[in-house]
Amino acid sequence: MESFIETTLEVDRVEHIMELFGDFDKNIQIIEEAFDVKIISRDNKIKISGSSEGVVKAETVIKRLINLVTEGDIITKQSVSYLVQLANDNEMKMVNGFCADYVCVTARGRQIKCKTHGQKKYVEAIKNNDVVFGIGPAGTGKTFLAVAMAVTAFKKKEVDKIVLTRPAVEAGEKLGFLPGDLQHKVDPYLRPLYDSLYEMMGFDAYQNYLEKGMIEVVPLAYMRGRTLDNSFIIMDEAQNTTPEQMKMFLTRIGFGSKVVVTGDITQIDLPKDKKSGLKDVINILKNIKGLEFVYLSDKDVVRHELVQRIIQAYEKYEKAKNKRH
Repeated sequence: MESFIETTLEVDRVEHIMELFGDFDKNIQIIEEAFDVKIISRDNKIKISGSSEGVVKAETVIKRLINLVTEGDIITKQSVSYLVQLANDNEMKMVNGFCADYVCVTARGRQIKCKTHGQKKYVEAIKNNDVVFGIGPAGTGKTFLAVAMAVTAFKKKEVDKIVLTRPAVEAGEKLGFLPGDLQHKVDPYLRPLYDSLYEMMGFDAYQNYLEKGMIEVVPLAYMRGRTLDNSFIIMDEAQNTTPEQMKMFLTRIGFGSKVVVTGDITQIDLPKDKKSGLKDVINILKNIKGLEFVYLSDKDVVRHELVQRIIQAYEKYEKAKNKRH
């Protein structure tokens, strides 16, 4: 029979305890339910009681959350759930090593930080390699963090230009039915890239750099025949490239450039008779030096928690369907 223990944590500031507990103690309730412990606070002290294993895990999570509050982070239900999940998976070292170092500061002064270990690994890979493939489901921050890294490199003058591109492949809609000239037709496909740049740089700075040719946001077809030196190049939605397009894109890399390719191989919008260039390149380039593949999972989803559940449900459905066939 597991022993019942009690431990007390002392926190420097009462305000930090209030931030930790959250509205109506919702953050603490997540921890209590996950580890079957009781947590109460009085003045600047937090008392945790329960089984020895549950108390140790709860204490580790609470200490990490207090550190995040001290560093100026906002504690969300999502960040609490993520750390609880790590602790329940017996990844205690990852809980303690959870990093809140910021990647970039937006035009409004908001710090962009890695929120999961998968994201941290992804950012480190971008720092240390010339070419990185970020592969994972929607909501894992693949594109947003890549743009943050691009803006950081641009501001530090490590690159002269930012180039963002994606294939203009319809996901059910027809490109030809959209009104306007070619630029107006492709703009909806590039909108997520515009939005990320606006947030990082501010609209006025973005427009200024765009007019000077220091930022390009273009459809993938515009990349043919070019060589890009001293540039930070991001290709988004790479699962919708053909093998030929992927090869064309990767051979545009010039001297002093860094490339990030992002995609989700579970959301391919190509015709069924077309092979995905992203799936293809995983096998072709898996052993190439100076290049890294980073795989993000549903654990790294940083959108609404319902997105994580939706992804898990689809994965479960696909596995069951494959077994039937």
